[in-house]
Amino acid sequence: MYVGLVLGSVVATRKSEELVGKKLLIVQQVNPKDGNLGAFEVAVDSVGAGTGEHVLVTKGQPAMYVFGTTPSCIDSAIVGIVDSMEVS
Repeated sequence: MYVGLVLGSVVATRKSEELVGKKLLIVQQVNPKDGNLGAFEVAVDSVGAGTGEHVLVTKGQPAMYVFGTTPSCIDSAIVGIVDSMEVS
């Protein structure tokens, strides 16, 4: 899991049935300690996040089950919106 910054959205009219009705967002990994930005990727939104928000992103098998009990094609999912961060 990592903290990311939502940069924008992706529109795909043709996609897997499992993704129909789901919002796809472009997320860039953020280092909370120094604010450096890392790689970016597309993640499926499960919490109603928007552009400019910091979010929690999970990857791999946990992301596959974010919408139910059967595995899906989802590799990366937004599972939380960050209210605040504190790093010592």
